[in-house]
Amino acid sequence: MKIAVLPGDGIGTEIVAEAIRVLDALDLQFEMETALVGGAAYEAHGHPLPEATLKLAKESDAVLFGAVGDWKYDKLDRPLRPEQAILGLRKNLGLFANFRPAICYEQLVGASSLKPELISGLDILIIRELTGDIYFGQPRGRRTAVDGHFPGAEEAFDTMRYSRPEVERIAHVAFQAARKRSKRVTSVDKANVLETFQFWKDIVTEVGKEYPDVELDHMYVDNAAMQLVKAPKKFDVVVTGNMFGDILSDEAAMLTGSIGMLPSASLNSSNQGLYEPSHGSAPDIAGQGVANPLATILSAAMMLRFSLNQPEAADRIESAVKSVLASGLRTGDIWSEGTKRVGTREMGDAVVAAITKKTITG
Repeated sequence: MKIAVLPGDGIGTEIVAEAIRVLDALDLQFEMETALVGGAAYEAHGHPLPEATLKLAKESDAVLFGAVGDWKYDKLDRPLRPEQAILGLRKNLGLFANFRPAICYEQLVGASSLKPELISGLDILIIRELTGDIYFGQPRGRRTAVDGHFPGAEEAFDTMRYSRPEVERIAHVAFQAARKRSKRVTSVDKANVLETFQFWKDIVTEVGKEYPDVELDHMYVDNAAMQLVKAPKKFDVVVTGNMFGDILSDEAAMLTGSIGMLPSASLNSSNQGLYEPSHGSAPDIAGQGVANPLATILSAAMMLRFSLNQPEAADRIESAVKSVLASGLRTGDIWSEGTKRVGTREMGDAVVAAITKKTITG
């Protein structure tokens, strides 16, 4: 089992380090190789996704990814910005299905900004199509940018595009996932104003007929955004396009109290996957040792389950995280009165201890 480790920028190096310690605690045989990506790669090689990094990712069974980006790179021409690395990995590895679970742990109900009765027991799975839509449409605006901006330009544009095979394959993923859950799929679109999403809606409806045991409903994206904060538990599996999924999954993440708790998996047709926390690089707290590593640790659990065929090991990590939360340990983003605030390393120590059944004192 070969894992490409791409820590990236900001807090990425800190949180990935804790996930690696947790993987090491499982006593499984992994081959791990680390490479630069994002801003760190741009500084060293002049590009956010160097050929050597892409080659390593292609040759690996899974990619453990931290985060990329920093405000200091905002003036770069868009193809050289750190965020282009993640788009490049998705495209080159064919990572078309993004799994973004939003689970509210019992111990963290009080950390949500919503009333406890609205989010207690929340368990949503958002499935976002990753390789189509406006993020990959061509042409992608003007190429006369100066420092990443368009001084004096009269217009700029991006195209939204989907093909039938792209919509069909993500729809099948959603229906198959729903069969393992509560057998309900909500397809989110904007079919009332966008031809692309009328096309999406029609195809999802066609695919849905192959799954008569799964209930399908359709919802406009603006209504979905409202319902996520009004009645989030009405959702089970949500499937949507790239841009809408980007926005809605972050909204759903915050229902749970902190985006620092939520993992993410991006898979291709061979179950090769890229695993990363749902949050970003947070350069404002980088190097302070206060970032929450649990989203990355839980992403490593998803990696074990989906790409490395180690479901028992994944269960051990997830059980360890629940145990640590039950003990009252919290990083600052999920801290509340009556709990103990700890840093990145201390939280990693606690998860490792829970896995190895050791007691941490002091």
